[in-house]
Parts: sequence; C-alpha cells; structure tokens
Amino acid sequence: MTFLSVEQLDGVVSATSDIAIDFVRDWREAASRLNAGHRTAFQHGYWLDAWYQAFDDVAPLIAVISDAATGKDIAVVPMISHVRRGIRIVEFADLGVSDNNAPILAVDAALDAAAAQAISRALVAALRALPDRFDLLRLRKMPAQLGGRPNPLVSLGRIGSCSLNGNLVLMGDDYADYQASIKRMQMPRCWRVFSRHEGARFEIATNVARAHELMDVMDVQQQARMRKLGSPFVLNDETHARFYREVARQGVAEGYAVLTALVCDEGVVATALGVRHGATYYLLRISHGGDSWSSCSPGLLVAERTMAALHEEGVRRFDLSIGNQDYKRRFGAERVPLTDVSVALTWRGLPYAWRDHAAQGLRRYPAAAALAARAMGKGIR
Repeated sequence: MTFLSVEQLDGVVSATSDIAIDFVRDWREAASRLNAGHRTAFQHGYWLDAWYQAFDDVAPLIAVISDAATGKDIAVVPMISHVRRGIRIVEFADLGVSDNNAPILAVDAALDAAAAQAISRALVAALRALPDRFDLLRLRKMPAQLGGRPNPLVSLGRIGSCSLNGNLVLMGDDYADYQASIKRMQMPRCWRVFSRHEGARFEIATNVARAHELMDVMDVQQQARMRKLGSPFVLNDETHARFYREVARQGVAEGYAVLTALVCDEGVVATALGVRHGATYYLLRISHGGDSWSSCSPGLLVAERTMAALHEEGVRRFDLSIGNQDYKRRFGAERVPLTDVSVALTWRGLPYAWRDHAAQGLRRYPAAAALAARAMGKGIR
C-alpha cells in the first residue's frame, strides 16, 4: 500500500500513487459520475440535486476518487465545506436531513481492507494538500456497507461509533406473516376505526401537485405537534421546505419520493414522507391531525399502510429512520449501527477531533457520556 503524496494542479489534486483524488466544486459537474454505482437513497441524484440547490450557503466539495493508472472512477464522495466558530470543516452534504451518508461506489470496485485504507488515507491526504487549509474532516452516520460492498471510509473510524442508528424492518414475501408479528399494535382495528369516517381512504400521491399539497399539510401538522411538545421545528422554513418539495418534484413520478396519507371527507388526517431506492424504503417524516384522531392511531396507521402498499410493489426493507422511539421496536425494527469519523487536517482541528473521539468512546457508557457532555459543553457541532 502506498501513502499518497499529492500536488495541486489547477484546482485538481493529482496523486503519485495508485489512487487519484479530483475535487469538484459544482455538484452538477460531478453528478454524472458513477450513475450506476452502489449508493443508498440519500446519495440518489434526486436527493443530492435538491440538497445542493436548497442549502446554497455552504460550498460544495465533491471528491472523485479514481484509479491513477487507468483513470477509472472508484468512488464519489458528496461533501461540503463551511466555517463554524473559525474552524474550517469538511463534511457530507447533509446538515441533518439525511438518515445516512456514504460515498457512491463503482459497481465493480475491488474493496478489500487494504484498498479501503488506501482510499481513506488518499482522501485525507488530498484534503490536507488543498490550499483551502481545511481544519477538520467529519464523516457522520455512515453505514458499513453499500449494496453489499464495504464502505471504505468507515476504516477511518470504529463501526457503531455514531450516536444514531438505522431501524430496519426486514420482511418476507407474505405481508400477512408480518402483520401477525405485530398484532399487538392492533393495526387492523385502527383501520376499521378510521374507515368509519365518510370517504376514508389511504392515498399515495401520484403527481407533483398532490405531493406538494400533502407536504403543506405535513408542515402544519408537524409544527403544531412540535409546538405542543415545546420543541423547535425547522423543516418548514424556507430552505428545508424548498429542499423537500424539490425532492418530491423530481422523484414522485418514478416512485423515489413517496408521499402517502390517510384522507377522509373531513380532510387529511395523517401524512408520511419517505424515499425508495430499489427494495428499500426510508420513512423520513410522519404527521397527524392531533389528539382528536387518537382512537385510530393515525401516525402509526399511515406508516403501516405505507409499508403494506410498498410491499405489494416489491419493497422488502423498511428503515424507520434514525432515532429510537418505542414504536419502532413495536414495528419489529432492528437497530443498524452507523459510524462517525473525525480527522484533524491541521493543528487547529486537533482539539475538536479529540473531543469527537472521546464522545464516540463514551457512547458505550451512557451515564459517563451524559456527565462528560455536561462537563465539556456543546463545542462545535
């Protein structure tokens, strides 16, 4: 394995080893690379196109990793750079809206342990060589595998070091078997209660106009819920609203963006937003009309009806999003660990990388982690 030495040439970092890194500052320029590569739903073109358009106050920094000898692409890493409290940070294009983050991998990429380490080290070395003088690399919420292939960037960290995790429900071909496994949730009874209302139906938005109507309702219902809980709500601000509506605009027709709802003559009772990639669906947002509908558990019911409908279309993997609310266990979800990585790129980044590493280690000891968090304060997030 060769450790990279890199030199800066007209904005492109070229490597004198087996791995070459090219940094692209415009997502549109990078978007055509590895169209058929392994990715999760959050590296889909519709998601990233909408993301880079909406979150335009940060600088795109997309790493294209290739074989130095052949020029063949190995991976694309969709990232950004920005400054927090004077520290220049490189991280995934996320800012809290993606459930996971990862590179896009070439379908035929050979990724044994040595190759993974070479790619990871090459990326770090190339970032250090840029004239921008970035201080800190943070790669958060990474799955260990992509399409059955190892994620090479997790070699920079420890598997499961993220405080968040996926919540995956795996189903067989018979949905009735799954329904029987969650019978204590009484979803058939909830459907019967809801069905007593005139015009009661489950709906999947099939066009952009209807998807946007449902998102308008979702924003209002979620904001009301968060206000009642005394929690802040930002998903309906100008930037987030533009982002989610652009995902819907691009993805509804092809079934990538999935907007579903419980509807009756009284109006929209509950909504759900998710994204679908292959046989996997990620549930991202749920809303409902409040306590007056509690007899039919509309939030749970819209999620279950969505799962049933997508199961008919061949979906067998349902990720109920990060966060460990109790209802996810009731749906039979198993936790999927994610990995965080922090690497200091300059001496200025060292204290923050050390702090991140300490927090990652303490997550194995929740009581100690809580005590340390209070002692260290918030720091840079």
